[in-house]
Amino acid sequence: MSLVPQDFLPAIGPWVSTLDDVWPGAAVKPYFAHWEVGHLVAMLMLGGASILLNLRLIGFGLSDQTPSEVRRDVAPWLHAGVFGILFTGLLIGASNPDRLYTSEAFTAKMLGLAAALILTYGVSLPLARADGRAGSVTRLLGLMGLVIWALSLYVFASAKLVNPGLWHVLTAAALIVLFVSRGLTRIVYLAGLIGLILIQFVTTHIVIKPDDFTRLDPANKAFFWVFLVWILGAAAVQTLSAGRGEHGGAFTKAMAYAAILVWITTAAAGRWIAFA
Repeated sequence: MSLVPQDFLPAIGPWVSTLDDVWPGAAVKPYFAHWEVGHLVAMLMLGGASILLNLRLIGFGLSDQTPSEVRRDVAPWLHAGVFGILFTGLLIGASNPDRLYTSEAFTAKMLGLAAALILTYGVSLPLARADGRAGSVTRLLGLMGLVIWALSLYVFASAKLVNPGLWHVLTAAALIVLFVSRGLTRIVYLAGLIGLILIQFVTTHIVIKPDDFTRLDPANKAFFWVFLVWILGAAAVQTLSAGRGEHGGAFTKAMAYAAILVWITTAAAGRWIAFA
């Protein structure tokens, strides 16, 4: 089933096709690359602020500050980054509307963006303000954000020529878990990752020839799921072994993981729009 905007919003097709001929799309189009740079800078600002905030909720990072103190310091940068990506994204979209209108990656990006805004403003920031304590509204918004993020991942995984972009999200998850793990858990986890990487390389470069896509694609998909199970397992061990801690329990830590990765999902889907 195709999930491009053109299929479920066909009535706006004529309007979309005119966006790059009128202001502001027509004005932005000659300077598309400049606005793209602005979009990436805003994304980096947002990503850095989100990582600092949510790593603290997980229990690592700026450990000399409480989550509420970290929130106070990074919130202005987080707000500026979100405003920047929305503002530049609207202008970039207006200058290149037809590609977005026919892109499943764009659908995944918009779903991811909705989930990211919910998990950031409805969950992460309130959790940090309360130093990790979660109320009923925060838990409900967390569930809502996870459901929308899951839908984004489904669209991303289903899109032809785009789904390899999910390896970016998986890689980010692997690195975050490696960073926050400690002691024997980190050693075992890292050894498992290295072993899986070596096995995948041998399988997809020696056992299966690189041009044998009939066998190569299923093999890589299978490895994706194996990596995912390993990473989620290590994240669960880290979360549960850390206990409730001083600033929140398993829910707070799980939401912090999700709040980082949902932005990475959104960014990865955006980068893969060109391949749709």
